[in-house]
Amino acid sequence: MTDDDAATILLVEDDDATRTFLADNLSADGYDLLVADNAAVGLSLIERKFPDLALVDVGLPDASGLDLLRRVRSADGVASRINPDMPLMLISGRATELDRVRGFDRGADDYVCKPFSYPELRGRVAALLRRADHRPSHGRLRAGPLEVDPPAREVRLHGERVALSQKEFALLRTLMSDPTKVFTKEELLRTIWGYRSLKSRSLKVNRSSPYSRTKSSPES
Repeated sequence: MTDDDAATILLVEDDDATRTFLADNLSADGYDLLVADNAAVGLSLIERKFPDLALVDVGLPDASGLDLLRRVRSADGVASRINPDMPLMLISGRATELDRVRGFDRGADDYVCKPFSYPELRGRVAALLRRADHRPSHGRLRAGPLEVDPPAREVRLHGERVALSQKEFALLRTLMSDPTKVFTKEELLRTIWGYRSLKSRSLKVNRSSPYSRTKSSPES
């Protein structure tokens, strides 16, 4: 069994026959399978189970597979429970060049058209998992007795779980991503709170406050 055989794969497919066929064959090849028949369940499994790769049908009953792809790629990767770099392969009966290009433009790592050859799909899955090993890691971070698990959003100190708010976790995750770096206040505001700079933050506050308006001069 190879290293990629131990990976967990999420399969989001509403067609019963296709879902059963892929789940049975991928399981027989040594993968751990998570299955969903709609986008909402698929997204929930991504947030709770942290699969290594997702196979997503484009035509789902509650939303397009492209919508699920957009949700994954737009995750911030800091406070979110979703890894935005998770390998994701689209499966679709739409085989035109425009459909494939649209999938890649949205961030798909691969696009497989139905009907497909299972051995080819299996090879594409293995290739995506190998490439994922060279992407920036979203795995556990350690600094002495402190351990941060970004996908699970867990923090442990000396093995004991520490409860943090979302912003506190995001701040700790950022600081531990590069323990030797001294982050400026502006960098932390931009990364955690989304402000472009301290100046832009000040402008937002002033513009929203009625006290920022100047009084009319006596001459006016």
